[in-house]
Amino acid sequence: MVKTANSTKTSVDKPQKTSARKTRKLSSDEIAERLLLAIMEHRLPPGTQLVEARLADIFKVSRTKIREAIGRLVHDCIATNIPNRGAFVSSPTVAQAREVFAARRLIEPALVQLATRGATADQLSALREHLMKEEAAQLAGDVRQIVSLSGEFHFLLADMAGNSFLSRTLRELETLSALIIILFGTPNHQVCPGDHPALVDAIELRDEARAAELMVHHLNHVERSVQLEVPEKPSATLEEIFS
Repeated sequence: MVKTANSTKTSVDKPQKTSARKTRKLSSDEIAERLLLAIMEHRLPPGTQLVEARLADIFKVSRTKIREAIGRLVHDCIATNIPNRGAFVSSPTVAQAREVFAARRLIEPALVQLATRGATADQLSALREHLMKEEAAQLAGDVRQIVSLSGEFHFLLADMAGNSFLSRTLRELETLSALIIILFGTPNHQVCPGDHPALVDAIELRDEARAAELMVHHLNHVERSVQLEVPEKPSATLEEIFS
């Protein structure tokens, strides 16, 4: 009887151990990060459809979570919702990408000259602190953070310039630039190593002409760092990409 009781107890214990090993469900934020990483690594090229049902099967979550994850990408302009068709990885044309950089070359040299003219000690200190964050992101190899901080640097300069209309225009252009870098940049490319510190040095020296010259050089550098060409169609299915 004792032997039978022990064997029964053992058979009851096993299912409990198995249930404890159940895989944790991914959150919508985690799924959004995985989708973004696949986009940044060019495994999900521009124009790829993000099919909710298939992604729900791939990640073993509800379609609601997938919808929330895609919604985050849409909010950041990384994906686009097309009525009656669904969500797709955003696909600005090469011509649009070049127009964005051309517009920035017209606006930002003037902005940085204004920033240089009126820069305060506190503003210069904020720029230096920001450069430290950029350096940390570069050392960590965090591409998304690098792109985000690069955009914030230009926002800081725009705010220093004190022209709200130009600042608002730049914010729109910078958002589009970040999208272009994510979609067209090579997976291991560097956004702007060394450019921002030189700009801050020129601002601190009150050298408006030098600051404007460096800004043009910087924007040319960023444009050259991305491969502005028509992306190839995806060669793998969603299931293969996330297997």
